[in-house]
This record gives sequence, C-alpha cells and structure tokens, in this order.
Amino acid sequence: MADTAKLIIGDKTYELPIIESVEGSSAVDIRKLRIETGYVTYDPGSGNTGSCKSSIAFMDGKDGVLRYRGIPIEQLAKKSTFIETAYLLINGELPTPEELKTFSVLLNDHSLVHEGMRHFFDNFPPGSHPMHILSSMVNSLRSFYPEIPERSEEEEINKKVARSLSKVRTLAAMSYKISRGFKVIYPKPELTYAANFLNMMFDSPVKPYVIEPEMVKALNTFWILHADHEQNCSTAAVRLVGSARTNLYTAISAGISALGGPLHGGANQAVIEMLMSIEENGGNLKPYLERAKDRKDPFRLYGFGHSVYKTYDPRAKIMKKICHGILEKFNISDPLLDIAHELEETAKKDPYFIDHNLYPNIDFYSGIVLRAMGIPINMFTVMFAIGRLPGWISQWLESIEDPDWKLHRPRQVYIGSGKRDYIPIRKRNI
Repeated sequence: MADTAKLIIGDKTYELPIIESVEGSSAVDIRKLRIETGYVTYDPGSGNTGSCKSSIAFMDGKDGVLRYRGIPIEQLAKKSTFIETAYLLINGELPTPEELKTFSVLLNDHSLVHEGMRHFFDNFPPGSHPMHILSSMVNSLRSFYPEIPERSEEEEINKKVARSLSKVRTLAAMSYKISRGFKVIYPKPELTYAANFLNMMFDSPVKPYVIEPEMVKALNTFWILHADHEQNCSTAAVRLVGSARTNLYTAISAGISALGGPLHGGANQAVIEMLMSIEENGGNLKPYLERAKDRKDPFRLYGFGHSVYKTYDPRAKIMKKICHGILEKFNISDPLLDIAHELEETAKKDPYFIDHNLYPNIDFYSGIVLRAMGIPINMFTVMFAIGRLPGWISQWLESIEDPDWKLHRPRQVYIGSGKRDYIPIRKRNI
C-alpha cells in the first residue's frame, strides 16, 4: 500500500499520510487537513472516521469476526469467565492464577457501597427507568470515593477500576430490591462475581435463592459477549467525555446514558416487547414484516441488522445456543422463543432481509435468556451496562495514556444564515 493518499482540490494536490492497521481498515491521516486546505470532512455518525488507535477489540463486519485483545469471542465465551475476560480487556493479557486471585480479592473488597447512597434511591420518582437511576448513582461515586493525594496514580486507578466493576453490579442489584420494597442482599465473599449478582437479585430471608451453575455460566457468557465492541455509541461517549480529563465514574455515567437508547443497548428490551406484542396479536408475523419493509413506516424490527455486521452476528450464534440450553435444562417453555424462531426463519428467506443484510443480532436472543433468569424487562439494559463495564474502563484507560490524545472537538459544516443585522422589535413584521 502507498505511504500517502492524494487529495485534489481545484488545482492543488495534497498528500495525506496513511496509518496502517494490523487488521481491518487502514486510515488516511487528516489531522492537518483543515490547517493545510481549509476543508473538513463531512461524515454524519462518524461511520467512516477513525477517532482513535486502539488495541482492545477487533471486529470484521463482513465475515462476522469479534476478538478481544486478539482472542476470538467464541473461545472466551466457551472457556473464560467474565472476570477473567475483564482482566484481559483492562490489562491486555489473560491473568495468571495468582493475578486472577488478586484481582478477584480486590473486586470483593470494593463490592459494598456507602450506606449513604441507599437514600438516593428513595428520591427517584416511581417508574424511573433503572438506566437513568444507575447513571446518576455511578456519577455520584466520585463524591463518596474522592481521590486521595497520598496514593500513587497506579494505585488510584486500580481502586477506581475495582470500584466501578464491583459497585455498579451491587448498585444494580440494590435498585431492583429497593424498587420492590425488599430487603437489600449484600455480596458474599465466597461467591463468584456472577453468582453474587444473582444472589443479590433473588435471595430472600424467607426463600433462599438456589444458585444454579448453568445460570451462572449463562450470565458469565452474556456479560463476556457484551464486554466490548469497538467504538460504538456508548464507548465513543466514554472516550469523548473522558477526553475532557473527567474522572472514570463520570465517563462511565455518560456511557450508561448513551447505552440506554433503543437503537443501542435498549434494543434487548425492545426485542422482548416486540415479541410480546406479536404474541398478543395472535402471533401473526406478516403485518410486522410488512411494516419493517415500508420505508415510510417508523416501525423497526428490533433484533435484526447491525451497523457493522453484514452477516450473522457472531455473538448471536453463541447467545442462541445458550438460550436453547437454558430453556431445555430448566424445562422452561417460552412462547416468545417460538415466535423468535419463526421470525428468524421467515426473515432468512425474505429477499428484502437478504438484500439488506438483516441478520439476527445479539439482542434477538439475549432477552429470552434474561427472562429465563428472572431478570425483569426494565433491567435488561442494566445487564448490558454491567457487561460493557470492562470495555468502557479499558477504552478510558487507553485514551488517557494515548500520546495522540486530544480534547474531542468535532467541526461542522455551517448551513445557516450569513451575517445580518439585529432588527429592533418595533420594526419586526408580525
């Protein structure tokens, strides 16, 4: 490949450096474009813009590939735990047994939250979405856990990482219990990360929760599959807010807010609500498929298609298998799974879906798995947020160590009025 790209504007030719990638798209370096030419690029949604260099995750939308630090997602989903995968993303390598033990102890030591934070939950209006609550609670962590000047920078960051991974999980379970007026269950040191979450969610003084290994494995896999996904909307939000050199909690809070949208993390909730709507209307798929193909109709068929993957989402293949395994193991009959199967098979044969590369994505089956665990629908996106924490943390750490760091300040193409004078109110036409 050439070392430079040539840009011709009028009678002038400009040479722009090429940045080679290890895999995937290389980049044309346009950092000096505006200074040298007076022009900027126009790329709504930044789908063709590389905002950073990263060594965390790689995805190939054409071939359906996803790797964390070079390791295929299929291997991690089968062999790893969420905490081991989190360590990999944050530190760059899989942990040794001693490193994993130390990391797990650190997470356990920081799993409790300040009792003063419990009072915050009482002041949110009834019906508040858990994602809005979680974003606010995470942002408040800085107030309860300020930086201590005596600590080294490495020690301070390690504690921030541990607090974020542990306390967000605890806050999520607390929000569920408090919203129902139930007794808050605290984390237990003898339980693993995923088992602890399930126990905090569903244990009760009158009905002890039975921790099923298959459910723990399914939750680990769910979180691993969601742990990172390159520069998606919420990750870009974390990097953008972090570029102002805000603290980690504030950056994560921004990521949670972005993740809550129905076009991003909220899609897993939207899929279940859509399947429930189809069931309530007799299970007839035809009107839903027709509406999805009508460009004038704002209706969306959630769970199909992806902004990057133009083939079957590799995470969806794994989640589909997990879904079948859980329902079969615990003899759970879910009519929504039958509708999902029929919808997938119908879409796979429909020319419109084939031509537009609309294959099932991870959200299509993940909601059914969460339902089988007993997770309420309005907590689905919170589950996504817990899984995405290692990715957000990794991206924040990578950005603050980036020698090419810049405060995010995108440009615009102005299309408003030219200069004009102010008109006194008495002279304005009504």
